[in-house]
Amino acid sequence: MNQDIINEIKNKDYEKITEKIETFLSDEIKKTKSKGVILGLSGGIDSAVLAYICKRKLKENTLAIIMPDTEITPKSETEDALKMISLTGVDYKLVDINPIVKEYSMYLEPDEKSKGNLRARVRTNILYYYANLKNYLVLGSSDKSEYNIGYFTKYGDGASDITPIISLYKLQVREIAKYLQVPENVISKKSSPHLWKDHEAEDEIGITYEEIDSILYCMFEKKLSIEEIQKITLIEKSKIEKILELNTNSEHKRLLAQKPGIEES
Repeated sequence: MNQDIINEIKNKDYEKITEKIETFLSDEIKKTKSKGVILGLSGGIDSAVLAYICKRKLKENTLAIIMPDTEITPKSETEDALKMISLTGVDYKLVDINPIVKEYSMYLEPDEKSKGNLRARVRTNILYYYANLKNYLVLGSSDKSEYNIGYFTKYGDGASDITPIISLYKLQVREIAKYLQVPENVISKKSSPHLWKDHEAEDEIGITYEEIDSILYCMFEKKLSIEEIQKITLIEKSKIEKILELNTNSEHKRLLAQKPGIEES
C-alpha cells in the first residue's frame, strides 16, 4: 500500500473543517426553524465525532440516543457511549431495542441479515420519534467511505435530515476525532454497525479502511482507472474491482425513490 496516498488523504486542516461543519449545523437549524439536533450514539467513532462537534456550540440543543440491542451489542460499546456522554455533557436517553426487535420477530420469518437491518431501521424510527417530539433535526453519521460503497442500511442508518461528516473519508474521521480529543480507545477500535453478533465492518467487507479510502480517493478525487489505481496504490486489482462493484451496486441507496418516465398526455 502507498503510504503517500494515505498521508495525502489525512493531511487536512481539521480546525477549519470543524468550523465549517459547525456553521453548516447552525445554518440548517435556522433554515428549517428547528430547535436542535438528535443523533444515535453507538460507541463508535462516527457518532462520537458528531457528539463532540455538537458539544462545542450546540450542547444545550443536542440529544444523543444510545440504542443497544442487549442481546448482541457488546457491553463495552454501551459503556463507551455513556463515557462520551459524560465527556461531552450532552443530553441523552438510553433505549434497549431488544424487546422491540423480539416483538417484530414474532411475526416475521427468520433471517439474520434481514434482522440486522431491521435493528438499524428500529433505531431510525426511535430517532425520528424524538425528532418529531422536540422539533430536532436527525443527524446522519455516514462517512464518505461507507456512503460510497453502500455500507449502510437503506432507511436505517442511511436515513437522516442532514449528514455532517459525509464529505470525510474514514481515515479523515479518525483524524478529526484526534483533533476533537475523542478517547483513543474509540478512535482505534474496529468499526462495527453491530447489526448481529460479532459483526465487524472490515471483516464483512473483506478490505481495510486504509485500502478502501486509498481506492475511493484515487477513483473519485484523482479520477484514475483501475489499472492506474493499482499502480499507484499497490493494492490488489481484485480489491479495487470489488470497491468499484460495491459503489455501482449500491447506487440505488444514494438516490431518491425512482419513478417511471410517464409524461402527461
